[in-house]
Amino acid sequence: MATLEGYRFGRLIVDGKEQTRDVIVLPERVITNWWRIEGHRLVLEDLDAVREDLPEHLVIGTGAYGLMRPDPETVEKLRRGGIEVEALATADAVRRYTELDPHRTAAALHLTC
Repeated sequence: MATLEGYRFGRLIVDGKEQTRDVIVLPERVITNWWRIEGHRLVLEDLDAVREDLPEHLVIGTGAYGLMRPDPETVEKLRRGGIEVEALATADAVRRYTELDPHRTAAALHLTC
């Protein structure tokens, strides 16, 4: 299970390694250099590579200032699929992830704006 620590604008330590690009953390693996089709908008296709691996809880980090927004339809589809979704500013999302069971939680984190 991944450990997250030391988030600040544009930087996050994941399992002791500094990440400076957006990241998806799953119970069994970490996807680095994650990018979205529309930059500051999260759509379902942005999660295609990990959708089958998503556990029951997904914490979305919307950036230091909350500028990356999940599309409401995307959130609804994930919820209909049995995934609880929380979207928070990234610092709060990192904190929230550490409060949850890492076996049952994933995080999709935008590290900058």
